[in-house]
Amino acid sequence: MQLTRRPVTEHDLAAICAFAPSAQELFFFYPKASHPLTPQQLQAAIDQRSDSTVVELDGQVVAFANFYRWETGGSCAIGNVIVAPGARGRGVARYLIEQMIAIAFTRHQAGEVTVSCFNQNLAGLLLYPQLGFIPYGIEERQDKSGQRVALIHLRLMRRLAE
Repeated sequence: MQLTRRPVTEHDLAAICAFAPSAQELFFFYPKASHPLTPQQLQAAIDQRSDSTVVELDGQVVAFANFYRWETGGSCAIGNVIVAPGARGRGVARYLIEQMIAIAFTRHQAGEVTVSCFNQNLAGLLLYPQLGFIPYGIEERQDKSGQRVALIHLRLMRRLAE
């Protein structure tokens, strides 16, 4: 299994859109989008963000993430994290988040990296602490059906990651 990362291209958008087959998975990945996700919606997010990155597994795009906030010497916030359904449970998300952390600490000289995860996203909630992220806040939100959900904010301080 060979994992590599690279910047996203326009040719990747349709594949990434297919990674969120349900409205709930799309909500975890991109809460403002409407299901089904279109390349135009995804491009709109990419245009407002930084370091949009894909992971390839043996040459196939299988994961995507970016920063929705990036401050040189400050904080980088990872967003739009998603892994293709067929690639889940194989270490792809771990690799993707590790790569985003490396970009934050090297390219942006960030002092911390943050990520936010909805309470129903069990895979994310179990992964982030394994990578050193510590919860620091919980925010009440509503999902697309109006149900109350918790958005859990986690952070990784640079000095603790080194």
